[in-house]
Parts: sequence; structure tokens; C-alpha cells
Amino acid sequence: MSAVPSNGADPGLVGPNSVTWQLHADPAMWLAGIASLYLQSLHPLAAAGVVQNSNFREDPLGRLMRTAKFVSMSTYAPLDEVHAGAAKVRAVHRSLRGKDPDTGRTFRIDRPDLLLWVHCAEVAMFLSIVRRAGFRLTREQADRYFDEQRRSAALVGLDPDEVPGSTAQMSTYLRDMRGELRRSEDSEVVYEFLHKPPLPGVLGLGLPIYEPTVAHLAFSLLPRWAIRLHGHSAYPPTASTAMLRAVRSAAFLVPAPIRWRSPHGYVPQAMRRLGPSVRPSTRLLPID
Repeated sequence: MSAVPSNGADPGLVGPNSVTWQLHADPAMWLAGIASLYLQSLHPLAAAGVVQNSNFREDPLGRLMRTAKFVSMSTYAPLDEVHAGAAKVRAVHRSLRGKDPDTGRTFRIDRPDLLLWVHCAEVAMFLSIVRRAGFRLTREQADRYFDEQRRSAALVGLDPDEVPGSTAQMSTYLRDMRGELRRSEDSEVVYEFLHKPPLPGVLGLGLPIYEPTVAHLAFSLLPRWAIRLHGHSAYPPTASTAMLRAVRSAAFLVPAPIRWRSPHGYVPQAMRRLGPSVRPSTRLLPID
């Protein structure tokens, strides 16, 4: 089934006939986004860069919302908006520096190897967790997703040819990276923060529900090797999968037009721009 717009409107970076277009609209993406932060924090320099440069303690939801906005924008917005937003992100990254907690040396946040790690940890969790939640993809469609995400990697300054573009290449990259990953003081800061963010006012009243059903569930959805590196207990895999699917099923009870308003309503905007036929759906998944 095709959803090629006939009105000449800009389809954006990947377009409505991509795997990305369908997968990124799934409600399990929220848990996948949190899980990706846990995984990213296992790289000592990536974790140091976040802890030393982010105001996440003062703005506990800001990092997650900015990441969610960028992912949604790069998927559904017109190209001029995508490139303008990416230019702002690259400018921020260029201006930031971190200090290696082991050597004391200063490093650039936009070092290609760090950008590559953040990108791969992110999209690997997106694909893994959304599939685990029940979103069915063939091996060919999964490969296509990683290939499409090379365009997103280019937005932050990476050479697409040097970014894993298939499930096999991503598995190899993650396996090769394990020797550089470890638990650190900064990864502990990220772990504790994601479990108990200092939410203000009435939002803080929801922490007793958020911590076990969102924060710790997202952590438990990491690969087993990543959980071992973090050194914290997790829900058993079967329980984690059951909880994930229950949360996803509950999210589907919320009408899609309401779910898709956040962050910043990029899916509804894309449907208004391109027409109702581009509504994200598994029926639109490309068939190789």
C-alpha cells in the first residue's frame, strides 16, 4: 500500500512510505526513548557530557522532550524545518565541551565517535523495544529502518556511510562497543535521575506510579548485557515484555489524534500537509 502524496507537498526526510514513519508513531516509543538514555549513559564520556552540560536537574523533563521533539520533527516535518532544527542542534553541540572524569582532558561533545554512539544507542532501542511491544517487522523492514536512520545521523553531522545501516551492522557495532562501556559515577547519576526525577508540584505525586511502571520498566527493557553493566536488578524478561505490551495496549485506548499531539503535534501537521492517506499505519510498511 502506498501513501505517496499527490498534492506536491514536501514529504520530509523519510516520507510516509518508510518504516520510520510508521514505527515512530507507536506509543512504545516513549519507553524506548527512556531506555535509550540508560544505554547511552554506559559510555563514560557520553554520560559525562550530559551530566556536565545539561540542566536536567532544573528541567527534569526537558532532555526527554527535546529528544522526542527532534525525533518527531526529523520524521514528520518538511525538509526546511528539519534542516533548520538540525542546524540549531549542531550549533549547540559545537559549543559544548566536557571533561574526561578519568584523565581530566577536555573533549568535544560533537566528536564523531560520541555522536555515533548516541545515535546507535537511540535507534537500536527504538527498533528493539517497539518490536518487543508487538510491532511486527520482517528482517528486511528492520534493515530498512536502520538504513533510513542514516539520514537522521547525517542531520547531527555524521557521515551516513559510517553509520550502521542494517540489523547485522548494528549488532556488530554494539558488540564491538562493549569494551568501552561501563558503570560510572555519571551513569549512576543518570540512573537515579531517570528513576526519581525531581518533578515539581502535582507531577511529583505521580512518582510512585512512574518509577515502577515507566522508569524501571524502561531500564528492564535494555539488553541483558547492558543491565549487567549497570549493576542494578531488573524485572525478568518475560515480565518486562508483558508489562511493555500492557502499557502499549493501554496507550492505544487514547485516540490517536490525542496521542499524536505530543511532542508538538508533528504527526497531525504532516497529515494536514500531505493528506489523510499518510496516517501512520502498519498497512503502509514497505514490502521488499
